[in-house]
Amino acid sequence: MKNDLLKKIKNKTIKVGVVGLGYVGLPLAVEKAKAGYKTIGFDVQDQKVKMVNEGHNYIGDVVDSDLKKIVDSGMLTATTDFSFIQDVDFIAICVPTPLDKHQQPDISYVKNSVIEISKYLKKGTMVVLESTTYPGTTEELIKPLLEEGSSLKCGEDFYLGFSPERVDPGNLIYKTKNTPKVVGAIGSDATEVIAAMYSAVLEGEVHTVSSPAVAEMEKILENTYRNINIGLVNELAMLCDKMGISLWEVIDAAKTKPYGFQAFYPGPGLGGHCIPLDPYYLSWKAREYGFHTSMIESSMMINDRMPEYCVERAVKVLNKYKKAINGSKVLVLGVAYKNDIDDYRESPAIRVIEVLLEQGAEVSYYDPWVKAFKDNDLAMESIPNLTKEVLADADLVMITAAHTNVDYDFVQRNAQVVFDTKNAAKDVKNRDNIEVL
Repeated sequence: MKNDLLKKIKNKTIKVGVVGLGYVGLPLAVEKAKAGYKTIGFDVQDQKVKMVNEGHNYIGDVVDSDLKKIVDSGMLTATTDFSFIQDVDFIAICVPTPLDKHQQPDISYVKNSVIEISKYLKKGTMVVLESTTYPGTTEELIKPLLEEGSSLKCGEDFYLGFSPERVDPGNLIYKTKNTPKVVGAIGSDATEVIAAMYSAVLEGEVHTVSSPAVAEMEKILENTYRNINIGLVNELAMLCDKMGISLWEVIDAAKTKPYGFQAFYPGPGLGGHCIPLDPYYLSWKAREYGFHTSMIESSMMINDRMPEYCVERAVKVLNKYKKAINGSKVLVLGVAYKNDIDDYRESPAIRVIEVLLEQGAEVSYYDPWVKAFKDNDLAMESIPNLTKEVLADADLVMITAAHTNVDYDFVQRNAQVVFDTKNAAKDVKNRDNIEVL
């Protein structure tokens, strides 16, 4: 089986399946198709499938012309029909792994996808999970489900591995194609073949590890590292405010050291699918071993509290101008979870808005990237234009995303007062009405 698959990879006769056509799956499917491998994308959402088949892109990191070209050439198609799994030789699972209302891992998307795959899995297929999850998922959950549903045996009839997604929306340098990849699979043959499949498509180095659990833990480490360091600077931001010290200036000074320091920055909280969620996966799994990840849990508590803290600071800013938060007009600038993207998953700005509303503020927002959002019971639309009148009418302008296509000099000149939680207006010279987190 190994030699047959390696030959098919070399000859580009492998047919690829990608399950989940979101921020991870669609860019991966596009790269596979561009590399010369006929690709089928699977998704349960009819609208996504329809858009892909029409060559209409909905993901920022995918080039519109690339998608249209490979769709028109027949190299990429999309479907909601999982029976086409029987036609593919390589399957990448790229579905969401959110948290439930109790902040515990919700792997229902993974489980449901694997059950559907198992019904049509054929001999000689590679299956790879890319969705971020807790260590042990591939071997403890996916392997038994695939074997039971297909009556095939892992390692003999099909290969199974884990290769964590590394997608950073809006990153101008590192995309799916040139970001190094980690592969951990069940058995050395599986590892070799799955790594060869990625190497044939991607420009980044493919690094192999000894097991799926190592690869799963590696992904958790990547994002927990960032969570902890952001938690550190967020806590220091609270302390520096009490001490009358600019943490932003402190960080700028610290990062002049050419070794032993990496700059992280405070803000209204953590957003996106990975950094706010992954540590919960690890702390949840750790409890199975009677182990408490105290440092990780402490950073999570700090970061989770930042939206409320930022509103507390906003209240103090308004108090300086003899205004109460109740009844004040607050204009929030930016609801995307990071600058210059349209992704608002887990955005702390949305939690900031919720807390402001709970405090009785009249809230509007402007985001040139996110025209509207719906998060649980909260749905809002961006004001169409950032005008002098809009800025002047607000009792407080609160910057919660550092979009580079916003004129912060214009904001400062026309706003009554600005509370900048991202240091986005750092280059504005007149700072009389600007307060920074």
